[in-house]
Amino acid sequence: MPADPPPPEGTGRDARIIALIGTGHFLSHFYMLCLPPLFLIWREEFGASYAELGLAVALMSGTTALLQTPVGFWVDRHGARPFLVGGTLLMALSVSAMAAAPGIWAIWLLAVLSGIGNSVIHPADYAILAGSIDKSRMGRAFALHTFTGNLGFALAPPVIALLAAAMGWRGALLLVGMLGVPVVLAILVQSRILRDQAKPKKAADEPTGREVLLSRPILLFFAFFLLSSMAGSGIQAFVITVLGKLWGTPVAVASMVLTGYMVGATAGTLVGGWVADATKRNLIGFVVVLTGFAIAMILVLGLLPVPEFLLPVVGLLGGLALGASRTPRDIMLKDAAPPGQIGKVFGFVSAGLPLGGAITPVPLGFLIDMGYPGLVLPVVAALLALSLLCAGSAQADARSRRPAAVPAE
Repeated sequence: MPADPPPPEGTGRDARIIALIGTGHFLSHFYMLCLPPLFLIWREEFGASYAELGLAVALMSGTTALLQTPVGFWVDRHGARPFLVGGTLLMALSVSAMAAAPGIWAIWLLAVLSGIGNSVIHPADYAILAGSIDKSRMGRAFALHTFTGNLGFALAPPVIALLAAAMGWRGALLLVGMLGVPVVLAILVQSRILRDQAKPKKAADEPTGREVLLSRPILLFFAFFLLSSMAGSGIQAFVITVLGKLWGTPVAVASMVLTGYMVGATAGTLVGGWVADATKRNLIGFVVVLTGFAIAMILVLGLLPVPEFLLPVVGLLGGLALGASRTPRDIMLKDAAPPGQIGKVFGFVSAGLPLGGAITPVPLGFLIDMGYPGLVLPVVAALLALSLLCAGSAQADARSRRPAAVPAE
């Protein structure tokens, strides 16, 4: 397939690309969290247990995580745009179809279908961003992509709750699901500016896709993403409980700590994008400094009796540092991916995020159950420290292979 002719360069074109890709990314995260606010309604209407309700979210998230890697292979082989259009449409229409669900079994089936559509988003988005955005603005593009996803997570619960109260849960899901249709139409209309990643001519000694994913740097990046997600899910799940048990922190204050952390993590992604564009040669140093500062803030929360009025500030600073480290992390992974294989690399590595989020809560909960809440935040800090070891090794290994993997321009 011949390469697309390059459209005119400029910040306006890049802004349109980011708006298109970011809106789809927003919806993908929004749909992930639009179901939990309806659990109590479904429990009464369908007579479902909490386990059956939780299965709906597990099926959507699990399907997304499992399919990201194979979808990444298809994106690299056939191009990202058709998958982005089809995946976004399937994801959105499946949520809309839930409005007609006669029972929880139908919600499960449609959650799987929506998860299939959602699995396209990360590999297709990153392949298009890498091929379409000017290199001088790549960090900011990745940052805004992450920001729109976080915004989707943040807005889904209150928006769905308000819409369900105003028009019923069926009307709410029908409405938010149909929002994906104009997004798909916009992508189709503007498809000329969405370029696929560059695909160099295949060399005789080029590694296969499986060999790329099982190479040492990519596996280390997977571990980096996995450990970072494990740490983040530990904070989100138990920082309120831990602060209460350790220091007697009131729930209202401890909740402000979590809110501060989440606000900081979301805003920090934008800061990290601008810094990534300005400091391309020392991204790992930036990640180490920021993550080290976040580790210090987490240990302060877990080891020191901080005055209550300062606790939310500590949470905000820790979240801001971690959030700012995420965009350089993504840029490092893009640079480590062989040309033409960004879809499968991001599909595989980003699957570590939902996996990490699923691993940590249970063992950390056991620590609290056994009477050791003081170990929770130090364990989180240790996970972040291990993630830094993986990050440093991954980038060093990727750099050592780069001359052989990337032809000179």
